[in-house]
Amino acid sequence: QLRWNTTIMSGCDGHSHDHDHAEPDDTSTALGTSLRPSINFASVICLNETTPNSGRDVLKLYEERLTPQPSLRSQDDPDEDPELLLVVPFSEAVTMKSISILSHHGSPANNATIGTAAPRTVRIYVDRSNLDFETVRDLEPTATITLVPPSHQWSDEHGNGTIDYPLRPAGRFQNISEIALYFCDNYEMPDGHGASSDMEDFDEDRVSTEITYVGFKGKGTNMKRKAVKAVYETRGVKKDHKVPGSEYFGMEGV
Repeated sequence: QLRWNTTIMSGCDGHSHDHDHAEPDDTSTALGTSLRPSINFASVICLNETTPNSGRDVLKLYEERLTPQPSLRSQDDPDEDPELLLVVPFSEAVTMKSISILSHHGSPANNATIGTAAPRTVRIYVDRSNLDFETVRDLEPTATITLVPPSHQWSDEHGNGTIDYPLRPAGRFQNISEIALYFCDNYEMPDGHGASSDMEDFDEDRVSTEITYVGFKGKGTNMKRKAVKAVYETRGVKKDHKVPGSEYFGMEGV
């Protein structure tokens, strides 16, 4: 059972790390080119978003990746976990090589993000339909990435603010039709106290998670995806999402 976790130090210089700082443009690199043209935007959904369709809106053009707005925020509830579940289908099968996730929390121009926090952990699921929060908390992910802290992402040495995280094992991200990103915690929460963990011993109010850019790189296959019958709410509320059955339990990760 493989599970990839990226461990990030507080700085890049002088140590090995499992991410690459993005090029200033979106030209072809070893990590592929933008997969944005292959996204089926009409079918993108996000559970627990404050503003409807904001999950779709942060799938920005590469040249707009540093803009603070629009942003994706989890719903404001100090008693609930600040989790987000972003499901992105593609209009053709794609091979995904890397992912980029950005939050303006901690940036030099952080005037609009007071009271929010950058995501810490993203659990990634490939070609899994009908996911909800109860399901992803217990379902083994295809990959798990610990994102770099804002102090690193917005440091003077890395001022462009974007980081490409290679997706491993690479074979799990070939010819995929849909990817789901589960953001279970943020940097205002103690490490290990995300929504997929026991939160009973964490008494502080939760701060909303905020994301300003999500991008994917790889290559398309020119193979049209098969329609997947799945029903999602336009604006999912966590309390309304329970496991419809036990079909996921006992299944191994992809």
